[in-house]
Amino acid sequence: MHDEADADLRRLCDRAGVATQWSDIFGKTHQVAAEDLRDILAAIGLGVDDDHGIAARIEEIERELRTLPPLITAAAGERISLPLDAGDYRIELEDGSERSGRLEADLILGSSLSAPAQPGYHTLVLGDRRICLAVAPERCFSVSDAIGRPDARAWGIAVQLYSLRRPGDGGVGDYPALAGFARQAAARGADALAISPVHAQFSADPDRFSPYAPSSRVMLNVLHVGADETGPEGAIEAKRLEELELVDWPAMSRNRLARLRREYDAGGDRDPKFSAWRAQAGEAVDAHALFEALHAHVWGADHALWHWRDWPAEYASMDAPGIAGFRDSHAAEIGFHAWLQFRADGALAAAQQAAVDAGMTIGLISDLAVGTDSGGSHCWSRQGETLRGLTVGAPPDLLQIKGQNWGITAFSARGLRQNGYQGFIEMLRGAMRHAGGVRIDHGMGIARLWVIPEGKTADHGSYLAFPEQDLRRLIALESQRNRAIVLAEDLGTVPEGFQDRLQACGIDGMRILMFERDDAGFTAPRGWTRKASAMTSTHDLPPVAGWWAGQDIEVRGELLDTEEAKLADERADRKKQRAELWHAMRESGAAHGEQPADDEPGPVVDAALAHAGGSACEIVMIPLEDVLALPDQPNLPGTVDEHPNWRRRLGRPVESVLDVPAVEARLAALAASRKRSQA
Repeated sequence: MHDEADADLRRLCDRAGVATQWSDIFGKTHQVAAEDLRDILAAIGLGVDDDHGIAARIEEIERELRTLPPLITAAAGERISLPLDAGDYRIELEDGSERSGRLEADLILGSSLSAPAQPGYHTLVLGDRRICLAVAPERCFSVSDAIGRPDARAWGIAVQLYSLRRPGDGGVGDYPALAGFARQAAARGADALAISPVHAQFSADPDRFSPYAPSSRVMLNVLHVGADETGPEGAIEAKRLEELELVDWPAMSRNRLARLRREYDAGGDRDPKFSAWRAQAGEAVDAHALFEALHAHVWGADHALWHWRDWPAEYASMDAPGIAGFRDSHAAEIGFHAWLQFRADGALAAAQQAAVDAGMTIGLISDLAVGTDSGGSHCWSRQGETLRGLTVGAPPDLLQIKGQNWGITAFSARGLRQNGYQGFIEMLRGAMRHAGGVRIDHGMGIARLWVIPEGKTADHGSYLAFPEQDLRRLIALESQRNRAIVLAEDLGTVPEGFQDRLQACGIDGMRILMFERDDAGFTAPRGWTRKASAMTSTHDLPPVAGWWAGQDIEVRGELLDTEEAKLADERADRKKQRAELWHAMRESGAAHGEQPADDEPGPVVDAALAHAGGSACEIVMIPLEDVLALPDQPNLPGTVDEHPNWRRRLGRPVESVLDVPAVEARLAALAASRKRSQA
């Protein structure tokens, strides 16, 4: 491609929010190939057949920006610039009051007005046009708001829901077990309980069970509904599954859904509470239930038709010609899947209520995955708001020289704007509905995502920009309305200034013990960011016990074919890091005495919790694996079947899992260190 055409293509990318270059963790700049840029542009609806089509695409983008979308955001009391000539306006506020005026001339777009001082979803009336005006508060609902003290120092435990045990759970942690564990954690003084994602999966295909690749981030995972088996055959199978060390997702799913279907057929469909709930639940529940029934019907008949894009045209979308007939002929199936959501919704609500009743000031913190499976219900029902032909991942780095392709997709920036951010708001409300907080996985997705053309490796991707200001404002608005704190994973390559913008908005980042270091060693916890969540580890990293023993190095070497020379370097680095960590924990007062041996993780775990607890962060969230000093991590990135990702279960039931002297002492020390950190 000649230089002039290349410059035109890159100008189009700049207007479309597609990065033409990117910087790695060392600051080195990489140019994105023109072919890859064209593929990404085509996937977001801005394809060009030749260089002469670029000008038309740029004009298309400019025309979109000059058109008022269905929803605009604003900060309370600030000026709003509009691409309009002067004229009269009226604002209908949520409280029923109105204000009117005349648009003032504006040098930026054309005209402007002052946003109302009251946050909320108001209506801006311009002649015959009615536009939603989402006015955001200054910041999100905070930990201090929840605790009721400006110097709040909260703490909580992070659990993998599937791992929890209770008698009669049928082989997987469920919402009743979550309620039971919440009571136990609250009794030890915990303010919060973060949980793994409970997004809806694929009932027809239980082999797909990764909580971070769901069918929908709005609906719930119905396999966590408590359904103690009473039938003789089902009870035998449930007991077998319950005794396993790993969740057998396919077998458990078949048994659980069969049990729930019997309950539904025995009268659940006639429950007046279900009827009332379904009537007010809205389109999202109906769309998901319809998809679940369709997926079982179409894929069950032909296993080549797993993805909805391969379905017959009569079922290709919500308004396809065959949908009305399918609704009539499969009403019972659709009703069953709606009823499953009803059961899940009630059970999750009960778990949050149990946490609050037991004394937690925050309660559950839900986990919001970065995207969804492109073959799921959300992409099928909201095709105009999701990316098509692109997957999400991460750029190349030292550990992944080809980058990472997570095999999921996400919202479309253009689609969100054109559809009034309906899907995004719906998702936030779903995450906050029965929780006192939400954790946003890969929080950089608020600003940008690394997108990859389908069929290509991750090194052929680039960053796609998102309307960060609009999304932050909507998050703050929903956070305050739902009284839910917001945490965001801000690890890895972070856009310049992004963390500062999160903090200004009241979104807490994450500070991981093993990453809080510089060239001089581990940093003192009192120097950690206050507006953040301190953690000893995450689900993708080894717990402290495994890290101290170097188990993660050996597991990666065995499962990921890491070269022996690289493993030797990692072992040597780890030896040095152990000494540095123990020194840092002694300096903070969390550790005492000589450095323990590699196979003595107990004192190290004790010190790590107290060390993180003494941080300046306003909240500390400790993975249950570290509370119990377990060595294995829930997920090993880069593996699928080689490692038991999302399957490990705890050895004891929730009612007694914390009733161990070492665990009790560990949590007591954590609570004490939190109090001392206020001084």
